[in-house]
Amino acid sequence: MVDDARPATVLGGKHLVLGVTGSIAAYKAVGLLRALRAQGATVSVVMTRGATKFMPPLTFEVLSGHRVVTDLFEAQDAMPHLTMAEEADAVLVAPATANFLAKAALGLADDVLTTMLLNVRCPVIVAPAMDGDMWTHPTVIQHVDTLRARGVVVLDPEVGPLASGRVAQGRLPTEAKILEAAHAAVLSPADWQGQRVLVSAGPTQEPLDPVRFLSNRSSGKMGYAIAEAVRDRGGEVVLVTGPCAVPPPSGVTIVPVNTASEMADALSHHFSSCTVLIMAAAVADFRPRVTAVEKLKKQGKSEMELVLEATPDILAMLSARRTSQVVVGFAAETEDLLSHAKDKLKGKGLDLIVANDVKQAGGGFGSDDNAAVILSATGEQRVCGLMAKRQLADEILNAVRDLCLMAPRGASLVE
Repeated sequence: MVDDARPATVLGGKHLVLGVTGSIAAYKAVGLLRALRAQGATVSVVMTRGATKFMPPLTFEVLSGHRVVTDLFEAQDAMPHLTMAEEADAVLVAPATANFLAKAALGLADDVLTTMLLNVRCPVIVAPAMDGDMWTHPTVIQHVDTLRARGVVVLDPEVGPLASGRVAQGRLPTEAKILEAAHAAVLSPADWQGQRVLVSAGPTQEPLDPVRFLSNRSSGKMGYAIAEAVRDRGGEVVLVTGPCAVPPPSGVTIVPVNTASEMADALSHHFSSCTVLIMAAAVADFRPRVTAVEKLKKQGKSEMELVLEATPDILAMLSARRTSQVVVGFAAETEDLLSHAKDKLKGKGLDLIVANDVKQAGGGFGSDDNAAVILSATGEQRVCGLMAKRQLADEILNAVRDLCLMAPRGASLVE
């Protein structure tokens, strides 16, 4: 049992308008609404007439806690297209049909949703869903280009099975991608502005011979998500990354490495100029004592003895060298999660540690989701249930920000 547990509130205090249009994917907007509410957002729902043919407004009313607006002339508010636009921190249209894209691009306003779009001054995010070859039709491409040129965030639909039975690009983007876009749109970039954050990510590879190495299952996704979150919230990022199959984020300084020693050298080089170190990499604990010059052969051998030696303890080394830096570590465990994390937090002199059970279903290495307990040296604990890694990244940044505000060193991220 974890004390002082509290839910994720990354969107706390934010007011979003969720627009639902007449797509068979309208049912997926229910899950999206629940996710937004679970993250602390206030959500008002606007449904087009076509959307009500697929989902009853009552479902969205119950889950949002607010009356759903479906008609300009039947709303309780005499001018919902104005009041909702003024109150919104972002408008999120999911799913968005080809018809909606056309009307939004052309400025047509024949329902509440499209009329409201002519009044909003907040970010607008559109998540399309459509069947057949509609997404690649020249007219739809033109409308999407028009909206993007105006600053609207139009996500690309996914490739997969469609309602018609065909496999093509037209599925509603995943909930995780839609939430990521919402976070980027409404989270203030100012709270990490002026900070230079050193992030490590991915595995290391410790060579056994020219073709083999010892490594682990880390995908780098968590570290990359942290780098993206810092970037989107205004911080400068230096990302030291081991070999990963996923592409690194844009807009950050990338320092590629392979071994634990190379990662130690790279992090040491940049550590003195950073304000925060977030050590998300899964660095190998041991490496072969001797690396063979040529490929090791199996012929005539029934077994082979491999002698290992410890790799540098990068986190402890940098923590001991710090001046005013905030140092954050990770503890990927398979048992006694909190006990091992607390020992690591204290033993390495960290400010904060992110503990996650890599055996948990749906989370851990290689997945797009993760769950964690964030522990601070001041005794605070935050429980983050299973969520997208980008969402968890923002929770980690919030915890670091709050920690710095309380820290006696005066290394506050927010003045």
